[in-house]
Amino acid sequence: MTRLGVLGWPVAHSRSPAMHNAALAALGLHDWRYQLLPVPPPLFAQTTRALGACGFHGANVTIPHKRQALALATGASRAAREIGAANTLTFADDGAIEAENTDAPGLLAALADVLDTPTGLSALVLGAGGSARAAAWALREAGAEVSVWNRTGERAQTLARELGVRAAGAPHTADVLVNCTPVGLSARPHVERSASDREALNQLGLTFDHVGEYSYVVDLAYSAVPTQLLAAARAHGARTVDGLAVLVAQGALSLERWTGLEAPLAVMRAAARDAGAG
Repeated sequence: MTRLGVLGWPVAHSRSPAMHNAALAALGLHDWRYQLLPVPPPLFAQTTRALGACGFHGANVTIPHKRQALALATGASRAAREIGAANTLTFADDGAIEAENTDAPGLLAALADVLDTPTGLSALVLGAGGSARAAAWALREAGAEVSVWNRTGERAQTLARELGVRAAGAPHTADVLVNCTPVGLSARPHVERSASDREALNQLGLTFDHVGEYSYVVDLAYSAVPTQLLAAARAHGARTVDGLAVLVAQGALSLERWTGLEAPLAVMRAAARDAGAG
């Protein structure tokens, strides 16, 4: 059996196994299986290096391992190197590990459903982890004017310096807002329409009224209900992209890399959404 998986800590919430196993079945790859790989940071390098010998052909990488994934790889794409993080690993028979970043093109592919091109627009990225690095790089490469904000300002400044974008001292008005933080993973349907909201929006340095200043809002967090950020954005009439759309887009690119086959996007979308039902 050929094995695939997703490395993360925590990772139990991930819908990638349901999405990828549905895709593998649709492609007729019945001897392939995709699974959760919960690995704490101290064991990440040791575990990941052993995966190839254990029958794994590839693995996705999520919080908090994306930068470490790039560091342990024996080879990497230009995008992964410039971003400084990898979310897709491919294991060769000789023990080599190739790193790729499908988060960046996946974000642009999902954003294309609501925006023809970000070229010439301003974009604010919230966060400073691996996903934020990919988002900032992708938007910069696409011609947007990119700023990053993080609750720990030093991390935002480091990201901005390394990627050639701006560090913001506080969230500011922009055409495009992309949340790359985990805030919203445990979303609730209630949206506080007050500037005094102390919950998810305030954790992002935002208020309900502030969210109305963005025309396009992407939230990489996904849940059974819209995140407070997306609910607020939709209430203001913004065009939105949820985390599942980005998950499917980047996952399809990873799957195509591993199998050499065109990913069944409709199957993956349905499986990802059904995995969160109930």
